[in-house]
Amino acid sequence: MSHAQVNNEAKDKAMELAEEAREKDWNSPSFTAELFKGNFRWDLLHPYPVQSPEEKKIGDDYIAKIKEVCEKHINADEIDRTGEYPQEALDALAEIGAFGMSIAKEYGGLGFTKTNYCRVLHFLGSYCANTVTWLSAHQSIGAPQPLKLFGTKEQKEKWLPRMAKGEISAFALTETEVGSDPAKMATTAVPTEDGEHYILNGRKLWTTNGPAAGIVVVMANIPGKVVRGKERLQITTFIVEKGTPGFETEHMCDFMGIRGISNGVLTFKDVKIPKENMIGKPGEGLRIALTTLNTGRLGLPASSTGGAKKVVQELERWINERVQWGVPIGKHQTIARYSANIAADTFAMDSIVWLTTAFADLGTADIRLEAATAKLFCTETSWRIIDDFIQVRGGRGYETAQSLHGRGDQPIAAERWLRDARIGRIFEGSTQVMYLIMSREAMDTHFKLVMPILKPKPGQKESKFKLIKTALKYYIKWYPGLYLPSSQDYKVKYLNPANQAQLPYIERTSRRLARKLFHTMGKYKEKLEYEQCILANFVEIGVDLFAMAAVLAYAELKLSANPNDQSPQELADLFCKNARLRIQGNFKAVGKNHNNTYDKVTETLMKGEFSWMYAEDVYLDVPPEYRREAEAAPVQAGAETTAEEPVPAK
Repeated sequence: MSHAQVNNEAKDKAMELAEEAREKDWNSPSFTAELFKGNFRWDLLHPYPVQSPEEKKIGDDYIAKIKEVCEKHINADEIDRTGEYPQEALDALAEIGAFGMSIAKEYGGLGFTKTNYCRVLHFLGSYCANTVTWLSAHQSIGAPQPLKLFGTKEQKEKWLPRMAKGEISAFALTETEVGSDPAKMATTAVPTEDGEHYILNGRKLWTTNGPAAGIVVVMANIPGKVVRGKERLQITTFIVEKGTPGFETEHMCDFMGIRGISNGVLTFKDVKIPKENMIGKPGEGLRIALTTLNTGRLGLPASSTGGAKKVVQELERWINERVQWGVPIGKHQTIARYSANIAADTFAMDSIVWLTTAFADLGTADIRLEAATAKLFCTETSWRIIDDFIQVRGGRGYETAQSLHGRGDQPIAAERWLRDARIGRIFEGSTQVMYLIMSREAMDTHFKLVMPILKPKPGQKESKFKLIKTALKYYIKWYPGLYLPSSQDYKVKYLNPANQAQLPYIERTSRRLARKLFHTMGKYKEKLEYEQCILANFVEIGVDLFAMAAVLAYAELKLSANPNDQSPQELADLFCKNARLRIQGNFKAVGKNHNNTYDKVTETLMKGEFSWMYAEDVYLDVPPEYRREAEAAPVQAGAETTAEEPVPAK
């Protein structure tokens, strides 16, 4: 049986949990969701939204304060070398309210808009990834966000002022066997006989900020309720305070990058929690986690973009200064290709981030897909940009900043940037999890109409005939419209003719994407949810179409401010040309691929039938110093941010 055909009770259980926890309604339009349905909503992007002068000044003034703290208290290379983040830096950040940027003013915070919050992380992304992590793990996914969205007035009044002043928070979801599969969560919270407390027991892994946190949001299972004759897990959210008896840090984790963060294994042994510490309702924990991540993950693409801009700055200097064969290396076409793509891709990251944060602030669009797109595109692109920069730098790119400085060369920390950026593809939903989330949301309309027919749920009330009638009514109107000529006028001022032509291309391709999705669903039916590589191809097409549209809108904004500077147009043109090639390749891969061969070879590997490859000449034994620990503690696997056992799109 192939991977695509695997379907068991555990997977169905996990998928059902994830499906029930996701936001089901689209109360506002989503540009990307509309793209997947064949509807190019250029009006949502154009004109490109910008900050008001008043909001921009707030951001500018605060970034100046952050810069001063960085210059006085934060040495990114020294933090990387020692693995220690200075307490004086945390104190200085707390003093200027950095831990309360996303907390409302009524609770002692700065009450920043999402754009200004992300502008600060964007600046820090060019300076110190560890600082980004301390602040974003606290505010983007830590206690302030779930309290803001789901907390009671009393809970907000109790905890938000403390966090605004600098008391650090963390979010504990991951366990050794629980990453993207919530059905395996082992941490439990059992109510006391009087119902006034819960007794928490469990172990959480990779909790960023956890060892240093005074306030930790913990996900745990409370006794389940029975639904359709089966016990249903009730994953629930609790706040646990530092110093509570039975709550300890068992182990501090070290990583290849962001070496100055506080991250560890937290244990809870008969921890007594007041019932007032429950956030939301019983059983809402997974929904709270997913919603928190949906709204909180914009900080990572913003900081990734700041880091990419630092690369562009250093790249510009290096390709002019470095001379080979009598000319600056930027004059050599192979280097020019790297350099041009780095610049164009960074421009695209910038376009996507500020468009999405503006959507978040305006509240006029559903940004589930846009936030996931920003996270996916910016973290993947950031990694590639830094990797290419190291290639252009050659040996100097691979050498550490300390070593470069020691021998009198300019200490550009490219290798540290690469190590720090690598976690971006895993943090807050890995790339593979983003594919699954986006493919599920992109096909929401089809799943609502078709899945009840193909895969009825127990107790489903509507008859199959009525469901078919409803689906036919929608598709008879929708499907022919995908072939009709466009009614939109794309003669947009400030876009040159070449880029004006990109807009009808996006619309045509959006319709082609919608048709191909529909045809593919017809081919695979309910099994499509297991064809994850094909779904990823569709997602990448949608991501590139969104990026193209954002780039064109952003280029127009830049040109309207300075019509004599055509450089934004050059970047937009190059990015769109590259995106078209990727889109073409992904369409081809949907219809002609060797995904079944991936399944077959992997199954052979899992059976150990490739052991001949390494059996005789590869050292595989456990080093003596680790042997005892390895025997005592099995290898820990799974993470909330990995795709080890991803929940297929449902």
